[in-house]
Amino acid sequence: MDLKIFLTIFAAVFIAELGDKTQLATMLFAADKDVSKWTVFLAASAALIVASGIGVLAGSMLSAYISERVLSYIAGIGFIVIGAWTLYQA
Repeated sequence: MDLKIFLTIFAAVFIAELGDKTQLATMLFAADKDVSKWTVFLAASAALIVASGIGVLAGSMLSAYISERVLSYIAGIGFIVIGAWTLYQA
């Protein structure tokens, strides 16, 4: 395993996940006094692992048909569109 790539991916995903809807939902579940904090942690962790697995699988499958550069452009345009839509809705 390449540690530099690992740390780059970790940092990118960690920063992207901070303060997003997923983290807010997890905080709301953890705020419930009747729910075990370990249950919240394990369930949220499992959900992120499965979502990441789907992303890895989709990326692997798409890379067989589309170049990495084109996929990067598509992802960048997607982020810009989502950002513009979010600003428009605000």
